[in-house]
Amino acid sequence: MLTAAHLWLPFHEFAFMRRALLGGLVLACSTAPLGVFLILRRMSLIGDAVAHGILPGAALGFWLAGLSLPALTLGGLGAGLSMAGLAAWITRRTGLREDASLAAIYPISLAAGVLILGIAGKRLDLLHLLFGSALAVDGPTLIGMLWVSAGSLIALALIYRPLLLDTLDPLFLQTVSRLGPIAHGVFLTLVVLNLVIGFQAIGALMVVGLMMLPAAASRFWSRRLPVLMAVAALFGCVSVWLGLLLSFYFSVPSGPAIVLVAGALYLSSVVCGPVHGLLRRPPLLTSS
Repeated sequence: MLTAAHLWLPFHEFAFMRRALLGGLVLACSTAPLGVFLILRRMSLIGDAVAHGILPGAALGFWLAGLSLPALTLGGLGAGLSMAGLAAWITRRTGLREDASLAAIYPISLAAGVLILGIAGKRLDLLHLLFGSALAVDGPTLIGMLWVSAGSLIALALIYRPLLLDTLDPLFLQTVSRLGPIAHGVFLTLVVLNLVIGFQAIGALMVVGLMMLPAAASRFWSRRLPVLMAVAALFGCVSVWLGLLLSFYFSVPSGPAIVLVAGALYLSSVVCGPVHGLLRRPPLLTSS
């Protein structure tokens, strides 16, 4: 029978659980606010596209240097930024929407990543790159996650006002400042950087869930942006904590467990959230 002690005992007894928890918490605190802005800017699917786009760079770094944090980070960051830059260039040159450009490019990137993994053969583990292992977070990876998360929060605070204006009223921002494109570029860089550092812990596919699900769930709890960001970060932290416990006690992969908990919080918010939740909606009027 589960008791309150089961909620903290694994983190008290095992160092690898403490590293996984700390890394997951800081990752949730930096990715969830970015997810809120992605939703507000109607760029929700861009996170998924970029997560696929970093795969060839990460696979190449993994192939050449193994489980090397600098190689994985530089390879994934280069591939992700190249993909985002190419999509932006196509959008400027052709008028095609940016999300459409990314949707066209990311299958190419995904195929290239899988091809590299196929050429590498048994030296690479496809499941490790796609789904990760939060329980295998080592010291250097944890330090990298701490630096990236802290830097992301600081950078997001610095671009908060221009990014907010660019999200809500880009035409007005263009008349009073030229910081809109800079804020957009920094924001996309932060998204790519968090996806790169996050895929090493919970996988290239799973980290998108930690970024987007808490952000989507927060929309059912408030209409104020600072509250949305705080609630999203809180939901992300709870997802990491409970997901790691599920992984520990039931021997299931940690990345999918974390995302499934985040999904459960999202579905609960859809039903019970005070802002447009299903149970809070007024009953439909019927004609007699």
